[in-house]
Amino acid sequence: MPDHVFTQLREAILSGRYRPGERLPSQRALAADLRVNMASVREALGRLEQLRLVEVRHGEPTRVLDWKRSGGLEALALRGSVDAALLGDLLEARRLLLVQAARLAAERRSAEQAASLRELADAVAGAADDGVALLADWAFMAALVEAAGNLVFQLVMNSVRELYLPHADAFAALVSHRAELGPLYARAAAAVAARDGEAAAAAVEELAVGQGRWMVQ
Repeated sequence: MPDHVFTQLREAILSGRYRPGERLPSQRALAADLRVNMASVREALGRLEQLRLVEVRHGEPTRVLDWKRSGGLEALALRGSVDAALLGDLLEARRLLLVQAARLAAERRSAEQAASLRELADAVAGAADDGVALLADWAFMAALVEAAGNLVFQLVMNSVRELYLPHADAFAALVSHRAELGPLYARAAAAVAARDGEAAAAAVEELAVGQGRWMVQ
């Protein structure tokens, strides 16, 4: 029951049915409307507060926050689907983050990280199907960000993972044209190994742009 209440209220907030600054109905009214007990409503509101979607103050009405200003990717990661607008924003953010990560990785990578990137590039190229290739693609990009040595980049990738992996089928086009784009993984890995930041960034940029193009067709 708390999951049901949480899902209903989260979607109402994210979709704009409850607007920033608006008061939510009282806990008693929500319980009656959703046909659940008060404990379920309180638990759901606590989870919404943790996601910074609402502000709960003792003795005052619960108010909706402007989630685009206060929330994080975790709120979107819990949604049941990835719509076109969110997909476009996700692909753009992915490209920008990975290109900069490639530059930093070329500068900061260890020998072990360089070797791992080469192995993962080979894993993408040799994947038997799109499902295996998607996992290899994620592992390659995660390893690239780790090699960049920027903790905030890594934490962003952790949030993106929660949005990406549960909906992996929706991202199959990222790896569906491996014959065309597959060599770019190897080129990026080789540039990182050679400590050539601009070449690494260029290869990742071309790869991410190509993947984005196939994703929106």
